[in-house]
Amino acid sequence: MNHCHFRISSTVLCAALLAGQALAAPNHAAAQARYRQEMHVCDSGQSNQSPATCRLEARNALAEAVKGGLNNAAPPYPVNARQRCADLTGAERNDCEARMRGEGEVQGSVAEGGVLRTTVTTQPAK
Repeated sequence: MNHCHFRISSTVLCAALLAGQALAAPNHAAAQARYRQEMHVCDSGQSNQSPATCRLEARNALAEAVKGGLNNAAPPYPVNARQRCADLTGAERNDCEARMRGEGEVQGSVAEGGVLRTTVTTQPAK
């Protein structure tokens, strides 16, 4: 429980301080809940990392979230997919974007170490 002991406009200042703490509390509670969930994944062996690395990452993410520095907002998948192809030009870029849309064949998984996307483009003989 928090108590305020101020003489300068104590009612207003105390209310402001406690309101700020109340607003931060749900974020802290959410960060703690996320941490417990991540630790459960680490302990169950469902992570793609070693248990020690998984726990370290979970602790680091909790510390960053409590400081307010963790941004969970990843770019939407279509934006991310376009960014992957941004450095290519012409037909290579078109083929890359087609693969990112799910066209062609997909092999592997993140758990296996990577995803291989393949498309075949037939060109007329010269």
